Amino acid sequence: MKSPKFVSVFFWLFAAGIVILPGCRNQQTDTEVDVAVPVSVKDVRPGSIEEFLETNGTVYPTREVEISTEMTGHYYLQKNPRTGQLWKLGDRISAGEIIARIEDEEYVNSIQMDARKLNLEISKNEFEKLKVLHEKGGATDRELINAEQSWITSRYTYENSMLQMAKMTIKAPFDGVVVDLPYLTPGNRVNANTVVCKIMDYRLLYMEFQLPEKNLSRISVSQQVRILNYALPDDTLFGFIGQLSPVINPDTRNFKGVLTIQNQDLKLRPGSYVKAEIITNRRDSTIVIPKNIILSRQRGKTVYVIDNNTAMERVIQTGLENPAFVEVLSGLELNNRIVTEGFETLSNRSKVKILQ
Repeated sequence: MKSPKFVSVFFWLFAAGIVILPGCRNQQTDTEVDVAVPVSVKDVRPGSIEEFLETNGTVYPTREVEISTEMTGHYYLQKNPRTGQLWKLGDRISAGEIIARIEDEEYVNSIQMDARKLNLEISKNEFEKLKVLHEKGGATDRELINAEQSWITSRYTYENSMLQMAKMTIKAPFDGVVVDLPYLTPGNRVNANTVVCKIMDYRLLYMEFQLPEKNLSRISVSQQVRILNYALPDDTLFGFIGQLSPVINPDTRNFKGVLTIQNQDLKLRPGSYVKAEIITNRRDSTIVIPKNIILSRQRGKTVYVIDNNTAMERVIQTGLENPAFVEVLSGLELNNRIVTEGFETLSNRSKVKILQ
């Protein structure tokens, strides 16, 4: 027969077991439940990728001129024929259009334009008459030569007077934009060499750049360049490498080049600071993924692919790359669903909840 002491100990052990066992069962159940990690995914599709070298610099116009007066006189700004208003900053101007006039009556009188024109007509008629007489034997060779010389001298004198008169009219030497127009009081007398206008043609711009010596073999003249500017977030301009120096700077170990930028719509302004992407390689119809989703693991470059709401590790081999994207040569197939957000906390075969 069992003693009362043994029965008492057994009772308390049995009661404790009732309390402890359910707790252990709940703890084991909680451990076995996997928490689904929320992730965003994207289907793998064929795309294009470019490798490029980045450089920065300031752009300048390919043509610019500062126009000054060539004589003393009274200054009068002229009107833009397209607007009917006086020329102003930002106006487009065509070659030969008149910007301003300089008037000086004394100067005009000193040129004696009418007299020189009349003298030219007289000397020309005299030469033509003697030429006819000479053919008929009515004038000597010397008389004909003297008449021709007089005509030529009169012509040069008249043409010179026309050049002098042209100094009174200030014209645009090429198509461009008025970028500076110092204010001068109409009718005010100005001296020679007074700046009256500055014109730029920036349909083509240029930018000097420098790159490390190691990149010299990757670029060449005529190579395409993409131009980006913070003021034009929705516009991308293009250009090309116009010049390359074969010389390496011994101090910086850089070489120099010049970009030519196409700017027909004048969107990019001279003096702007831009980023240039010199395209060195391109591949189309290939697998391209965001660079920031690649993880460096012991086995190599790794991404996560979703299979039945489970994240599976994939080791990939990469090809071309740029700051944002990478070409995948192996490890992924078209239509694979790769994790683009939430991959940081994943491990192989983690359960996931797809957000998008």
